[in-house]
Amino acid sequence: MQGTVTELNAYPLKSGGGTALRSAELTARGLPFDREFMLVTPEGRFLSQRDHARMALLRPSYDGTVLTVDAPGAPRLVHKAADEGEVREVSVQRSQCRGVDQGDEAAAWFGDLLGADCRLVRFTGLRPTARGGGEVMFADGYPLLVISAESLADLNARLDEPLPMNRFRPTLVVEGLGPYGEDEVRLLRVGEAVIEMVKPCTRCVITTTDQRTAERGREPLRTLASYRTRDRGIQFGQNCVPRVLGTLRVGDPVEVVAARHP
Repeated sequence: MQGTVTELNAYPLKSGGGTALRSAELTARGLPFDREFMLVTPEGRFLSQRDHARMALLRPSYDGTVLTVDAPGAPRLVHKAADEGEVREVSVQRSQCRGVDQGDEAAAWFGDLLGADCRLVRFTGLRPTARGGGEVMFADGYPLLVISAESLADLNARLDEPLPMNRFRPTLVVEGLGPYGEDEVRLLRVGEAVIEMVKPCTRCVITTTDQRTAERGREPLRTLASYRTRDRGIQFGQNCVPRVLGTLRVGDPVEVVAARHP
């Protein structure tokens, strides 16, 4: 079975908007700069759209040196990333890791916007994935999330109003695998790279948040629950770990190297 890459997306700030890419060098931690920054409480617990839907309105970009963030009604944040400073112990889901505090100015900018006491941290150290022997920065658990374009088309055919792919925040979108074809793949060759699907992605309330307005509804979780509930969770997409690194490009061919159930 063959397909094509139709989207590459990186998310420099966890739970902020995505950056659409035409090409990227795949690293062991996923796409460059993906979830390199995160907002945390003073105690170190991560913040996300689960608790602060307004984070959907954040539009970050990062070139490896300067993090720029736009948000409605706020002056643009232009922040030179710090790789030295206080190292905070922080948590993502149930995982403990570390981040370099990015200073009071950035913390105040985000705190004013969200109405919450928070700090901006930049990933440092090593954080292993729970399965698959990979590594990740501040993503929930895995460096890559792959969704088939046909999976979204099948979901949208069941909804009264279709939803965009950004509700699901994938790093790679592929076309040609068929609806939920990603569930049947173990190894996928993407251009020069090879990735392994190691765990279905269990979806949360973020998928019900409009990424343009931060408004919440009941879909798509209500509909997905009726036919995509597995192992006590609603699954949509596959979490992946890189096995062979290389350049990824929109338009690259995609080939199933090994199926999950040959």
